[in-house]
Amino acid sequence: MARHNGTRGWYGKVVGAALGVTMLAVGASIWTAQADTAGGPAPKPATSSVKPVDMTIAHSSDRGARGVNITIDDGPDPTWTPQVLAVLEEYGVKATFCMVGTQAQAHPDLVKQVVAAGHRLCDHTVSHDTAMDKKPVSYQSQQILDAERMITEASGGVRPMYYRAPGGAFTPASRKLAASRGMRPLGWNVDTKDFERPGTEAIVATVERELPNGPTLLFHDAGGDRSQTVEALRRVLPELKRQGYSFGFPVR
Repeated sequence: MARHNGTRGWYGKVVGAALGVTMLAVGASIWTAQADTAGGPAPKPATSSVKPVDMTIAHSSDRGARGVNITIDDGPDPTWTPQVLAVLEEYGVKATFCMVGTQAQAHPDLVKQVVAAGHRLCDHTVSHDTAMDKKPVSYQSQQILDAERMITEASGGVRPMYYRAPGGAFTPASRKLAASRGMRPLGWNVDTKDFERPGTEAIVATVERELPNGPTLLFHDAGGDRSQTVEALRRVLPELKRQGYSFGFPVR
């Protein structure tokens, strides 16, 4: 998987209060995961234990060989997330939103909108550190667990179902921890590189060229101007439907 250069700076420094204490995240009340059926009713809080999942990195779609997974990283963002949600709704597509903890904490209304629309949540760490695989396990744990807590609180009690390491910076320890918390490590097959703003045509061409590599497509709804991403989705989604693809979620 491609590693994005740097942390793209816009997240800034994460203050200690935002990070919290890892043990608080571990000991916090556990909530049910999102409904398995896209568009189903919002799940209710529960106190049952988290069910561990497979720690291998998921790439496949729950829709099978002709399934496609749309994944949206780095938000939520008050400018771009609503536009992405509008396009997804227009074409009846459900997606997986990989949220940065500080962004979720800053925009809980958007997190709730994502959940209400039937999309799934993914833990994308607290501060989007693409070099976290070079850091101590204690740091990796804090990034994952504090983001899990922040996203769950922002959503009103809906836990992330996946964990995506920034830039693909997975480690065995981070994958094991995420899986123990019920979050399947999530990779991608098609990196649209929309964060580089190569132009809508280039983003669409990348999807067309690389989709044979696998079903999980990576887009972004934060970190800068995402107008090209919105327009690319507006073109890609109906075209994939026309070609007989269906849209699902990454396997769990």
